[in-house]
Amino acid sequence: MTVTHAQRRQRLAAMLPAHEADAILVTRAVNVRYLTGLASSNAAVLVTADAVATLATDSRYAETARRVCPDIEVVEERDVAGGLVPLADRVAIEAHHMPVADYFRLGGNLLRLSGLVESVRRVKDEEEIGLIRTACALTDQAFADVLPRLRPGVTEKEIARALESRMIELGAEKPAFDSIVASGPNGSIPHHSPSQRPLERGDLVTMDFGALYAGYHADMTRTVAIGEPAGWQRELYELVDAAQRAGRHAVRPGALTHEVDAAARDLIAGAGYGGCFGHGLGHGVGLEIHEVPFLSPRRPEPEPEAAREHARLEDRVPVTVEPGVYLPGRGGVRIEDTLVTRDDGPELLTRTTKELLVL
Repeated sequence: MTVTHAQRRQRLAAMLPAHEADAILVTRAVNVRYLTGLASSNAAVLVTADAVATLATDSRYAETARRVCPDIEVVEERDVAGGLVPLADRVAIEAHHMPVADYFRLGGNLLRLSGLVESVRRVKDEEEIGLIRTACALTDQAFADVLPRLRPGVTEKEIARALESRMIELGAEKPAFDSIVASGPNGSIPHHSPSQRPLERGDLVTMDFGALYAGYHADMTRTVAIGEPAGWQRELYELVDAAQRAGRHAVRPGALTHEVDAAARDLIAGAGYGGCFGHGLGHGVGLEIHEVPFLSPRRPEPEPEAAREHARLEDRVPVTVEPGVYLPGRGGVRIEDTLVTRDDGPELLTRTTKELLVL
C-alpha cells in the first residue's frame, strides 16, 4: 500500500498551508499507521507541506519500518517526537493526543491542531472498504456458526467466548472489541459485560460483536429470542427494526449526521420510547471501532461552516446504524449494521438477517 500511503500524506499535506504550518508531527499510533503502514507502540511521522515524510521509531521497530515504508526516510530514535521537531520551523502537533508535558518539553511553541488526520481518515479508499467488508463477512459467519449454541442453560460468557473464538478461527486477528452478550433483563444495559447468567426460555438476547481484520474493524448487533417471544417483545423488536431500516436509508452523501440520527430516533420517540434510546445512532468505523463521523442528535453549529461540513456525510464513509430501546428490569433490543455511503445508495457490509430469529 506504499502508493496509497503516499496519497494519504499528500491529502494531509495539502491542508497545512491553511493553518500556516510547515509540517505536522503525527504521534497518535493509529494515525502513524494510516499514513505509513507501520504499526508500532513508539513511532511518529513528520509530514511537511510538500508531502515529504520522515518516520522516527526505536530499535525494536526500525528494521520493520524500513521494510514496510521503503519510500520514507526512517530515523532510529527513542524520543520519536523530539527527534523530528527540529526538522521543520512551524510544526503543528496533534493537540488532542500529545500529553501536556511533552508539549512543553518540546518547546511549547508548537502549533496546536486537532483532528486533521482523522478528517482525512473519515473517507475510505476502496482497499480499506474491502478490508472492512472482509471483517464484516467474518463477523456474519461467526454468528451463523455460533447460533445453534444459543439455548437455555448456556451462559452469556460462554456465548461471548464462542463468538470470539470462532472469529479468530475464521481468520480474524482478534475481536474488534469486547463482545457484548446481554440476556433477559440484562438487555436493558447497552454495554452489558457478559456474565454467568444462563439463557432462559422467554429471553431476548442481544449480541454486539465484530472481527478485526488487517487492522480494520467490523461491528454488528443482533437480538434473538429464546423460545416464542411475548407480545411486547415482538412489538419492541418490530419498532427497533423499523427504526434501523429508516436510519440505514438515511445514510447517503450530503446528509447531516443529526438528520440520519433523527430518521431512526423520531420513530422510536413517536412510539413513546424516546427516553429509552439514550445513545447516538451510530459512528464511523475503520482503523478504530469508534471514529468520526458520529451519528447523534447533536446539531452542528451554523458557524464556522467547516464544522457543518465536518458533520456532513460523504461518499465512501463506513458507519454503523444501531438504534436500541432499553427497558430497565425487562430487557431491550438493539439491531446494528456496518454500512458504507455510496452515491447510488448505502452498501450493507454486515449481511446477517434482521428478521427476529426464534430459537
